[in-house]
Amino acid sequence: MRAIEPTLAPQTGSSQTTRRWNFARATSALFLLAALGAAAHADGGMTRAQVKAELAEAMRTGNMLAAGESGMTLRESSPQRYPAPLVALGKSRAEVKMELADAIRTGDIMANDESGLRVNEEFPQRFPARIVAAGKSRAEVKAELAEAIRTGDMLANDESGLRLNEELPRHYAKARSAQGGSPRLMTAEAPSAAGRAAQ
Repeated sequence: MRAIEPTLAPQTGSSQTTRRWNFARATSALFLLAALGAAAHADGGMTRAQVKAELAEAMRTGNMLAAGESGMTLRESSPQRYPAPLVALGKSRAEVKMELADAIRTGDIMANDESGLRVNEEFPQRFPARIVAAGKSRAEVKAELAEAIRTGDMLANDESGLRLNEELPRHYAKARSAQGGSPRLMTAEAPSAAGRAAQ
């Protein structure tokens, strides 16, 4: 008996079916190559000269993978062959000491426990109070609130996002007319108010 060999093309014996199958394979291969070519051009923003310059810089500084499976760069595998990398200058010892002394003085360091609080938050009586910029006085806030309630210039207690004077314009018509509110809203409300009075 003969072993049956698996084939991709259907075995119908028709040459037309074989041609269709070959055409489909060729078309899919063409589309695959077109997609790969488009992807290669999509990230090809660098010119040949830029790539060569980048390669020369990587070779000079040792920022290329070393041979083998270590995953290390040439600089890491043999640091004596390459110039030392430039290190950004940090703070001087005196600056760090001064910052630490200031943080200890104000309690702006982490407490020595698991609370996650700073020392000045855990023991506020031990440290000078932080200076807070002066805001409005209590009387100014109360006057502002009373004015907002009178004119309806506060958010309604629902999910509409409207202010009370926008949601209920008839309730705040007098306050709006006293402030010189929108004439369009006042004329639209005036007939309805007059009509209610007549009824």
